[in-house]
Amino acid sequence: MSGPLRERDGARELLAAATERARSGSGGAVLLQGATGTGRTSVLEDAVRDAAGRGLRVLRVRCSPEDTGVPFATVLQLLGPVPDFTDLAPDPDDRGSAARLWRLLYAYAAEGPLLLAVDDVHLADAPSRRWLREAVRRIDRLPVLLVAGERNQYDIDPGRAGLARSLPPSLVRTHTIAPLGDTAAAELVRAAFPAAGPGWTAECVRAGAGSPLLLHALLDDLGGPRTDEPPPLPDTCAALYPGSYPAAVSWWLNCAGETTAEVARCLAALEEAWPQEPQGTTEAPGTRDTRDTRDTWDSQDTRDQRTGRGAADPVGPDVARTLAEAAGADPARVAGWLTAMIRIGILRPDPAGRPRFAHRLLRDAVLTGWPTARREAAHRVAAEALLRRGERVEAVAAHLLRAPGVGLPWALRVLRDAATVAVHDARPGDAARYLRRALDEPLSDDRRQQLLTELGSLEYASADGAVAIARLAEAQHLRAAPRDRVRAAVALGTALVGRGEVTTALEVLRRTEGSLDGHPGLTRTVQTATVLLSDADLATRQETYRRLSESGRHAPELVGTASRALLVRYEATAGLISAGEAMTRVRALLAEPSDPLAEPFLLGTAAAVAEWADELDEAERLVDRGLAGQHPALLHPMEHALLNTRADIAAARGDVARLIAVRGDGAAIAARAHGGPSNRDAHVLMALVHQGRSEEAGRLAEAFDLSRAPESWELNRFLYARGVQRLAAGDPAGALHDFLECGRRQTAREVVSPVVTPWRTAVAQCRLALGGGQEALALATEELRLARVWNTPRTVGRALRVLGTATGGRRGLHLAEEAVDTLRHAPADAGMELVEALLAHGRQLLAAGERGRARERLREAADLAERKGGLRLLALTEKALREGGSRAPTTARTGSGSLTASERRIAELAAAGRTNTEIADLLHLARRTVETHLTSAYRKLGIRRRAELPAALDRPRSPAGGTPQPA
Repeated sequence: MSGPLRERDGARELLAAATERARSGSGGAVLLQGATGTGRTSVLEDAVRDAAGRGLRVLRVRCSPEDTGVPFATVLQLLGPVPDFTDLAPDPDDRGSAARLWRLLYAYAAEGPLLLAVDDVHLADAPSRRWLREAVRRIDRLPVLLVAGERNQYDIDPGRAGLARSLPPSLVRTHTIAPLGDTAAAELVRAAFPAAGPGWTAECVRAGAGSPLLLHALLDDLGGPRTDEPPPLPDTCAALYPGSYPAAVSWWLNCAGETTAEVARCLAALEEAWPQEPQGTTEAPGTRDTRDTRDTWDSQDTRDQRTGRGAADPVGPDVARTLAEAAGADPARVAGWLTAMIRIGILRPDPAGRPRFAHRLLRDAVLTGWPTARREAAHRVAAEALLRRGERVEAVAAHLLRAPGVGLPWALRVLRDAATVAVHDARPGDAARYLRRALDEPLSDDRRQQLLTELGSLEYASADGAVAIARLAEAQHLRAAPRDRVRAAVALGTALVGRGEVTTALEVLRRTEGSLDGHPGLTRTVQTATVLLSDADLATRQETYRRLSESGRHAPELVGTASRALLVRYEATAGLISAGEAMTRVRALLAEPSDPLAEPFLLGTAAAVAEWADELDEAERLVDRGLAGQHPALLHPMEHALLNTRADIAAARGDVARLIAVRGDGAAIAARAHGGPSNRDAHVLMALVHQGRSEEAGRLAEAFDLSRAPESWELNRFLYARGVQRLAAGDPAGALHDFLECGRRQTAREVVSPVVTPWRTAVAQCRLALGGGQEALALATEELRLARVWNTPRTVGRALRVLGTATGGRRGLHLAEEAVDTLRHAPADAGMELVEALLAHGRQLLAAGERGRARERLREAADLAERKGGLRLLALTEKALREGGSRAPTTARTGSGSLTASERRIAELAAAGRTNTEIADLLHLARRTVETHLTSAYRKLGIRRRAELPAALDRPRSPAGGTPQPA
């Protein structure tokens, strides 16, 4: 593709003036210099056409590298059209040949003005170059204009001296042809593709890298001109047809020489191991000129550089040294070449200072045809160089990923360390890539077994379950230490259960248990894992707990502390023990010594029991301790359980905002991928209902096909949550179906206590809504009986509330008041349960004609619901107030005006830089109370961070810095 010259007016004016001087009898020389592909030949051709149009005769030649060994080859071709030239041949005497050629030219020029056009003069043979230099010294008094095009580009191997090197500046006018600017390049693109948008145009401009040669070749491949939308730019040159662009890049590399081409290819290869370029930062055409080496990328890379973090590879001179080692070149020359290529636009520095090729297609074209072995060798050299300089392990590992096995200990160490960093940064996919590469290094069986166990765990975390199970199964068949075999078995069992293969999982654990003779502690750990994972299968669960209970009665010494904790959990859900007894037993178990492999099971189970017992602070400490003790790269069933308990704690405290925030949690996504809803999905659904976000709640409730979901207690919890959503949406019949199905499933699992899913009170509420008072009364009575067995304020208060509503009359009013008192004096924050109890009591007081007390209860419920973010309950409370003849609260629900006095005081102290602990001490409050008020303040103010508090509060301060005075 060709087109009009752009940004070449200076060269054209210079050549036009020189042509006119030649016409008047005063000759001269013009040297057009420029990098490969900048358009020297086009400018020279334009000069030839202009000179011919002005009446000059033209003699022209294009030099070739094949002729450099033939004396006077360039001059002989140049003067070929001159009459009588065929009788002239060079002789062994160069000086004699030069003189005869000069006389011939002199005689020809005497007949009229003459243009001598020599393209690629840097390729001319040495005698011809000397002759041309001499001609420049002589033609100033002749009507002869010599125009020569010369490649002037920094290469790793220095080239020959330029044509004008030994000539006075007064004899030759040198003009450097600069790379094409973005504006001119964009005009070329739009001329070929009139419908191109600014983003696509900018992409093409960057791929052209200031070179008309490359840009025209790219546009040829893309198939212009067109009137419809242009095709998307591919990521690889293999998608370009007919391949003009990679051919042009190959020609550019050939012109640069073997060493320069090797350095360019090494850079392109090493760039593959650097962090990806920021996305969405392509500049609009015309906003930057390629001759300006500054770039305006602003991304996470930039921010990381400013804060001293995130630079994953060396910058500045280190890149040059690494390239020099990889290509076997002079580091000083490599540094110079990088600077030169940035200057002309082939390379651009990224925010971290690394020189990158201007576009991914350019980088791919540079690599086209380069042998894989050579590319891999470059990456290995780079990895070794970075390791010697003490760079970050992930920078070294990024190159090892693209190199074959090194066979030296340092490679395995780097890859494992890089995997550890990635795991701690919550990047399981990256960690898995490092470990997959580590398997290519020489490994003993035990080391390979450990790597496979970690790799399978990470691949499972990356939602690649089938591959993960294959890795973990391979680890199971390798020789390893007993503890490593247990870790692998627990990980494999967890993965299999997650895929619904419960029977296979339990068989794996039983086989492992049978191979642990002489290791009683490890045997008990495997038994505990078997009991826990059996929860996923109804029949297996019952049989497993039956055997465990019998062992606990007849041979307690054979049952480990973690398994005994599971028995406590089982008895709690079966309605056999109270919360006080459960906590006494759990605390005693926590005080006993335990094997590190068994401790996660003990901590996770104890945390769940403590949350049910309303010992929320203790439960939270156990969750934190359990998660901190988890091996970050190993799959373990208690990690999921601990995260579930953390969500349970947030729900118990009524921390709606925190629950909503887990919607994008990685574990929740994994649960979706494995075909069923998670416990956290259930909590999110109920939190959305509490916040009054009915449309979002409806979408989440219908997001899962529960008929295909595998059997689990989490499915039962979600059924309960969907029932809550349907009841709130005015569908008591649909809610009744969900609650009854939840109850049927839970009863089949021998989970009868209301501590997990209080389905009986929920069914009672639906029956009341549908007119079934007697059935509701029976269910609520049974729920209260079971609640008093467990005997925590939350379960008892909830049951009293519903039973009071079902009973009615003075007896019902008494029960409702008892529910409020029970929940108000709960040792832990009763959250939404207290709001519902206050609302129910207020409604019953209204029905009994006690409007004054009713308003007190309802206003207290409204204030608490607002602080907790329970907008649905707030709306119901305000409706009840209006029905009772009282105006609803007029407090703003958002903005600084919506804050309660306590929330404002705490928010002001936090905005002043006080920590939560300092605020709690200052105001004589529990730290949890401070956190609750701050969470509520954040929600009302519409902020997420403490640093946003001062601006969000936007309040006038009193002179003493106390409570703001009214404006």
